[in-house]
Amino acid sequence: MASAATTALFNVVGVGPPSSITNCSSFRRCSFQYSNNLQRAGKLWHFPSTNVPFQALPSPSKQASSSVTCSATDKPTSSSSDISSAARIRSEVLTPFRSVRMFFYLAFMASGALGGLIALTQLIGALANPSRSLQVPEILKSLAIDIGAVSLFAFLYSRENNAKQAQLARLSREENLSNLKLRVDEKKVIPVSSLRGIARLVICAGPSSFISESFKQSQPLTEKLLERGVLVVPFATDGNLPSFEFEENEEESENSSKRRRLWQLSPVFVAEWSKWLEEQKKLAGVSPESPVYLSLRLDGRVRGSGVGYPPWNAFAAQLPPVKGMWLGLLDGMDGRVL
Repeated sequence: MASAATTALFNVVGVGPPSSITNCSSFRRCSFQYSNNLQRAGKLWHFPSTNVPFQALPSPSKQASSSVTCSATDKPTSSSSDISSAARIRSEVLTPFRSVRMFFYLAFMASGALGGLIALTQLIGALANPSRSLQVPEILKSLAIDIGAVSLFAFLYSRENNAKQAQLARLSREENLSNLKLRVDEKKVIPVSSLRGIARLVICAGPSSFISESFKQSQPLTEKLLERGVLVVPFATDGNLPSFEFEENEEESENSSKRRRLWQLSPVFVAEWSKWLEEQKKLAGVSPESPVYLSLRLDGRVRGSGVGYPPWNAFAAQLPPVKGMWLGLLDGMDGRVL
């Protein structure tokens, strides 16, 4: 009887029973409607307004028969393997005539296929009619030319498409790298992309002992590396912090300051860095446990990588300075892009 009266009361108020409320927005609307219309229902049924206070509905977690789902976002997140629009735009800028070549390859393939179809029908007619037997060699020649043309342009199109996909994959990886975060000091965190045109990053990834040894090997060339805009990003894959020893006496204070500047960057959001490095190692066929280095150009593109310690001597000898009379003149002489 009480259940029937409660149902009738909800009908008078103008909303359904609590079990019909299935999401957060409906719950808020119903709450306001209950509070505004409950007094009217009390007058109809002669309920004293002071004895019928509004009570909130039971928490969704306590109801076994219904659930409420609230989400801050309705859009699914895209996969990291998707190629970004920025990578596609960069690909078009780097190879502006590739799309034109691929279009003509498809047009020539279609033309050759149409010519081959016509030659094939002529060949069937010539073989069926003995009076046209003299035309068979000429038709076979035309058919062979059409088949050869289709095969040639199909090969060229396939090679161009494979090069395009490889370039998009590389640019996408570089774009993902540019979005990774670096800590400059305790108060400043920047993305890798903000250092484009400013510094040539060298990423050292491996155990803390590998990074400490790389630090020691770079000490004699610290000044030359800084003149060439090199900054090192040490990434310890074993979770241990590498130990960097800096001289504190007055004679070595200037050299220590330069070494600190060379090794001042540190990765932020280690999981994202680990994921990016794992993808690079997998694509290169390198063991996940192997220590590696990656060298970036001024424009943020990868110029070199390898297993083991970075070749500091080669960097100091091959990279042009970024100051003085060389500023802007040799910006593109960072080496071939991998």
